[in-house]
This record gives sequence, C-alpha cells and structure tokens, in this order.
Amino acid sequence: MSRSEILRNRPLRALLVAEVISTTGAQMTWLALPWFVLTTTGSPSQMTLVMIAELAGFAVAGVLAGSFVQRLGARRSMLFTDAARAPLMMLVPVLHWSGHLSLASLVLLALMLGILGAPYFTAQKVILPELIGEDERVMSQANALFQGAIRLTLLLGPPLGGVLIGVIGAAEVLVVDAATYLVSFALVALFVPARKPVAEEEGSRGLLAGFRFLIREPLLRVWMPFFVAGDAAWQAFFAAVPVLTVERFDADAKIAGLLFAAFGGGALIGNFLSFRFFSQRVESLRLIALSVPFQAAPLWLLTFDVGAGVMFVALLISGVGNGVCNPSIHSIYTLRMPPAIRAKAMAAGMTIWGLAMPIGLVIAGPVLTAFGAGPVLIGFAAVQSVCMAGVAIACLRARPSAASPPVPAGLP
Repeated sequence: MSRSEILRNRPLRALLVAEVISTTGAQMTWLALPWFVLTTTGSPSQMTLVMIAELAGFAVAGVLAGSFVQRLGARRSMLFTDAARAPLMMLVPVLHWSGHLSLASLVLLALMLGILGAPYFTAQKVILPELIGEDERVMSQANALFQGAIRLTLLLGPPLGGVLIGVIGAAEVLVVDAATYLVSFALVALFVPARKPVAEEEGSRGLLAGFRFLIREPLLRVWMPFFVAGDAAWQAFFAAVPVLTVERFDADAKIAGLLFAAFGGGALIGNFLSFRFFSQRVESLRLIALSVPFQAAPLWLLTFDVGAGVMFVALLISGVGNGVCNPSIHSIYTLRMPPAIRAKAMAAGMTIWGLAMPIGLVIAGPVLTAFGAGPVLIGFAAVQSVCMAGVAIACLRARPSAASPPVPAGLP
C-alpha cells in the first residue's frame, strides 16, 4: 500500500478525523475539568482527588479492557465507549446547573470515565491493523499520520480549552467534549467497516494472558521496562519545568509553554519525515536504533546553565528524534502481538504504563523541593540516555518479524 493509497483509504481517514476530534476534546477537558472543580469548590485537594479518580479508573480497568475488546471487537468497543462517555461527561455540567453535583458524584463520574477510557484506548491500538493489514512499513506510515495528528491536538487542545473556558465557561467546555464523543461515534459507525472479533486461541485465554505474552516475547520484554522508565522520567521533567522557569527565567510562564511546545513541534517534524521519507526506505528496527539516540542526547544540554533558546533547540531536536522513531516503535509493538492476543497484550502494556507513570512524579517531588530543578534534569537526561541506549541495542539484536500477510482486499 503506497502513501497515496493510505491517504485515500476512507475508513482510515474517518478514524483519523475521529481521533483528532476526540483527542482535542479530551485535551480541553484535561484542563477544563480540574479548572471546573477548583473554581466551583475552591479546593485544590478536591481537584486532585477527581484527577486521581480518573487515573485510578483507567488503571483498574486495564486488565479487564483486553478481554472486553477481544470479545466485542475493536470497532464495537469504540462505539460502546464513545456512546457511554458522552452522557457521563454531560452529567457533570447538568448536575452542576441543577444544583445536585456533589464531590462524591463527581469522583464517581471521573472514575467511570477512566474505566471507559481503558477499553477505548486499547481498541484504538488494535483497530489500525484491522483496517490496513499487518505490513510493518504500511503500519509505520499510518502511525506517523496518527501520531502527527495527535501531536497537533496536544499543541492546540489545551490553549483552545483555555480560550473557551474564558469565553463560555468550564462547564460549557465539558459539554463540547461530550459532543466530540458523539461526533467520533458517528464517524466510526458510518465509515469504519465492521469485522468479526478475532477468536481466542488456547494460549490467549485468561485475564493474565496479555501479561504472560509480554514476559515471553523476546523484544517486548526488553522494550517494556526501558520505555516505562523513560516515560516516567518525562513525567519528572514535566514537573521540573515550572520550577526551572521560576529559578532561571523570572517565573515567565511563556518560556515554560515554549519549552513544552518545542518538543511537540519537533515531534511533528519527525512524524512528517517518518511518513514522507524514512518508513519506506529504512527497515523499522534499524530506523529505531539510529534515531532513539537523537531523542536522548540533546537532553544533556538542559543540565547546563544555558538560556531558554538553547533549551528550546535541545527539546526541538529531541522531539524530531522522537517523531522519527515512534511510528516504527508503535507498529512493531502492535504487530509483534498476534491478533488472537493483541487486545489483551495491549491492555496489559497500558496497565503497566499507567501504574508506573506516577513513579517519576513521586521521585521528582521531594528532589524539586529540596534541591530545585537541576538534579531532576540530570536524572532525566541520564535515565533517557540509558533507556534509549537499551532500546537501540535491543533493536540491533532483534530479528525482524516474519513476513506479514497481505493487506485485506476490498477496502476503499
């Protein structure tokens, strides 16, 4: 399948648009919901409790999400969760306007939204090879498109949410997010073809089958700890940026925003390069091995007493490296999982990721309080360097996957 065929694939285009709309709404809510809780209760602790409830729901449902998607199928799982999340999200402003919104009901709604998020994100990962087949290079190009779109929503969603909160209010932004679920539902229902769920095989039965597969698969069992540790280190970096901005740049919030935007902008450039040039010319494992060092190496510049411009360039280059390697990483990660166990293995990986992410924040918090941003930035660069070196070595030692089956016939 060529690049032009990927772009003309109608189900893929519909799924991409649904992803952009849904993720933009989610990004707005990530700002609007805490803002709503804080401004209506005046309590940061209650705001934090609601955020924890949603994350807890996601983590708790992770194990069950794989079995749910395996039985129902990716498309039907997405339709079910979108149809359920829309009224749940709408209940928050409705109960608020009617005077019946309590902290207990808000925590419960956040928990349920998190629970529904787990099967949705599992189905998101599983449905792509169902639409375009199991070819690794085609998957890498499609992933480059999807990740580029997601990076764009990550850049635009929070600022758009902030503007809308000022114009129409936080409760009304939650109504907008509820509407995005309905739009996503309609796009998937109308344009993404239905497929039968993949039948379970002997080795794919049981709630823990996904975890067993990740432990036994030679490449993924090496990748998982490196990527989980690397992502936890990014959480520590995100926490360090506000402190860094206060320490070095007179608490100028614009600089903090630019530093975050630098990595996202670089990743967009990397996604474009992956889609346009690298994914068809360089074998995926080799491409990852060559590009992941460019994600880690520039981060050492952050550990020196340099200006905001140098930091911006360092994060931009790191983002380019990330954008080049990530489509291939996601493609190999997905395709190394046989279809019969893919949903359970994907959900298992997401559960591990969700449980491990707070570790970076737990470690960074006391260090930032006691010593400032410097030690956290050194630790961040060191962990990223070790993890990305481990990923590169694992890729050079790994064998490419066996020949993939052809792309399904009859797709638009």
